[in-house]
Amino acid sequence: MTSIYVLGEALMDCVATADGRLQPHVGGSPFNMARAAALRGGTVAFINRFSQDQFGDQMQAQLAKDKVQTVLGTSRLPTSLAVVQVKDGQPSYGFYREGIADRDYRVDEVLQALGSVAPGVLHTGSLMLVPPEHDKVLAVLQGAKAQGWVISVDVNLRPKLAADLNAYVAAVRQVAALADWIKASDEDLHLLGFANASKATAPEMAQAFAAQGATRIALTFGGDGAWLSVDGATAEDTAPVVRVIDTVGAGDTFWGNCLADWTLDAQGAAERVQSTLKNAMRAAAINCTRAGCQPPTQTELFGLAQQQQQQQ
Repeated sequence: MTSIYVLGEALMDCVATADGRLQPHVGGSPFNMARAAALRGGTVAFINRFSQDQFGDQMQAQLAKDKVQTVLGTSRLPTSLAVVQVKDGQPSYGFYREGIADRDYRVDEVLQALGSVAPGVLHTGSLMLVPPEHDKVLAVLQGAKAQGWVISVDVNLRPKLAADLNAYVAAVRQVAALADWIKASDEDLHLLGFANASKATAPEMAQAFAAQGATRIALTFGGDGAWLSVDGATAEDTAPVVRVIDTVGAGDTFWGNCLADWTLDAQGAAERVQSTLKNAMRAAAINCTRAGCQPPTQTELFGLAQQQQQQQ
């Protein structure tokens, strides 16, 4: 079984409630993705450090529960925070990212950790791509590719976090150019310059990533569904209809299930592109029926799939 190593932020999503309180939940896009992939049955490790504060302890406990290994241990720096406001089921974010634990790492120690195990899939994206952090990420990815790692990137742009949006987008493009496998949402695609991002234009947009070397490309369009290309084979599907509590972590759950699918069974990935897409969308839909990011287990996912088949 191929391992998935994750380089990314681990933070507390402090969700604003109707009465003005902040309810903390473990989060961060790569952190969520790691959990989703592990719950699906993947072998997953999270690279970045965690604070020694209560939030850091809580996040490490959650990863241990979900069977995600940790790599670099702890930091004396505090946990990063995100203040989340949810309106009509859609979250918006404000971030506190200076002097925090998950940015307390060196390129050489990450490459040493990656070099001590068999090469697998190295995933990154989201807040790790914000300048100047992207410089360290680029160095890690270049070193990892030289070691034989497959690079996975979830674009997941957060424009409100960038002091200079143009520089941020340019940094994302630099990292995306190194990706073997890549995921982008319709919001990401608009910011990257694709004016008419939709499922109808997905093959055209995917060509831009494929031209840079990406062989597995997921483009997601919220309630309109998603489009997936795996080694030249493509599929598209609509989103399952569910009662949405919120969409926090839906994209992370989607991509985590794709990565788990491919690393659990490396053979025939192109032939099962339709089922990979459908299962990833089912997993994201289940997550949307729960508050915060709560990806389904493999048992929950395939239980729902069997139930839907019986109803057809």
